[in-house]
Amino acid sequence: MIKGKVRLDKKTKNLVKRIKPGEIAIIKHRDIDEIAAESLVDRKVKMVINLDKSISGKYPNLGPKILNDGNIPILDNVQEDLFNLIKENDEIEIIRNEIYKDNKFIGKGDLFTDEIINHKIDKAKDNISIELDKFIENTLDYAKKEKDIILNGIFFPLIQTPIRGKQVVVVVRGKNYKEDLSILQSYIKEEKPVLIGVDGGADALLEFGYKPNIIVGDMDSVSDYALKNCDEIIVHAYTDGTAPGMERINALNLTALTIPAPGTSEDIAMLLAYEKGADLIIALGSHSNMIDFLEKGRKGMASTFLVRLKIGSKLIDAKGVNKLYHTGLKIKYVLALLLSALLPIIIIAFYSPTIQYFLKLFHMRLKILLEF
Repeated sequence: MIKGKVRLDKKTKNLVKRIKPGEIAIIKHRDIDEIAAESLVDRKVKMVINLDKSISGKYPNLGPKILNDGNIPILDNVQEDLFNLIKENDEIEIIRNEIYKDNKFIGKGDLFTDEIINHKIDKAKDNISIELDKFIENTLDYAKKEKDIILNGIFFPLIQTPIRGKQVVVVVRGKNYKEDLSILQSYIKEEKPVLIGVDGGADALLEFGYKPNIIVGDMDSVSDYALKNCDEIIVHAYTDGTAPGMERINALNLTALTIPAPGTSEDIAMLLAYEKGADLIIALGSHSNMIDFLEKGRKGMASTFLVRLKIGSKLIDAKGVNKLYHTGLKIKYVLALLLSALLPIIIIAFYSPTIQYFLKLFHMRLKILLEF
């Protein structure tokens, strides 16, 4: 039996802002993603009751496994509308797979075990090739529609933060952002790059003691504190110019610029840095593969594909750099291997201005790597 007070929200990212340790989380979250699960584990919730399928089988999402490994039980796919049956701070009891309030039965679900989670993930893996095919088709279809806008048609307003000739770190609160940001601390201290937080990425920067120079996003997951403690705010608007996020900015008596554009806010943040003349752009915690985008509920990654195609010569993706850093490999051995592999290219470079340009870029990236 599990007993405790509840917190309810249909959006997990909103719930984790106010739920307290030992409370029961009631959510409606299909395919619980890793970030949501890690947030719930960090908040030390007692249990998760999900009014949707935690693993639908669409793709192998690992959120439920993270919760289970964190000793947080999941009551899955509860069909009753608990949002109308339970109020915030109500106390409920869960006996096996049944939910009770004031000793009255109000619903039931499927109690996840290790075996159930592993079985569902294995079945979802069998479906990944089908989803990959759909994902590629959607990506290419939207890339054709958006290429002119993203590559040439976005208007970037005049900003206060000087970027030209500087290095820029774009922080998204994605997978392993804490570990990766921790590794980059010595680099940030020495190089003092421009820091751009994408929505909740601004809070990630503040968590490590850094003030965001710019916050870019639709303002749905960044805290009021972060918005009040940055140098500049840019709201990502729809292509028709409407910007729902401005309502929140106005309510806080703050000012902001808008950038109407398709794609994700992190894409816009990277393009902003590029168009304003950044010397180097480091993306941290960004979404860069199919699983990342499926977890965000997106059917393709056209904008990310196009943006990275455009800015690739200046972009370093720091995703997962902590895993490289913590391996048993010595960095000097890795660098020696890289240099030996590049030796023929270095020789050819003496005769090719184009390759000399790329070697210059490699030298800049090598400087970043040495910080790790």
